[in-house]
Amino acid sequence: MATINRNLSEYDKNTIPNAKGLRFGIVVSEWNETITSGLHQGAVEALLENGVNNDDIVTWHVPGSFELVYGSKKMLQTQNVDAVIAIGSVIQGETKHFDFVCEAVSQGIKDLNVQTDVPVIFCVLTDNTMQQAIDRSGGKHGNKGTEGAVAAIKMAYLRKK
Repeated sequence: MATINRNLSEYDKNTIPNAKGLRFGIVVSEWNETITSGLHQGAVEALLENGVNNDDIVTWHVPGSFELVYGSKKMLQTQNVDAVIAIGSVIQGETKHFDFVCEAVSQGIKDLNVQTDVPVIFCVLTDNTMQQAIDRSGGKHGNKGTEGAVAAIKMAYLRKK
């Protein structure tokens, strides 16, 4: 597992470009809201810690993780952002729904990265249990939202080069 012996919230600030003047979009799933709100909080805090002005963070909410792709696409088309962070949480259940949603969202976000010039960061937890999601959204493994924001800053900086 990727989080073994690793805290998702830890990063070396010296390796992150200053993000002042960059604009970020965050599209957040309302499904599993206790998880996605924690991820969103981690992302916003990391962006602010690295020089982003609060006014340069645009947050939209969509009903579920499946809708992150469309929400991210509309964000790219209308908000003049330097990167988008797609935040969601899908937890394994008793049916194949989990597999279909995870596959569609990952492929959709990949497609946006191939089709557009603005990076879209995959910050979707795909956990087997609610406890795993809690552990990765501000719990014992840190916050994947922080990691998503760091990736967004680095990719936005790469885009500007």
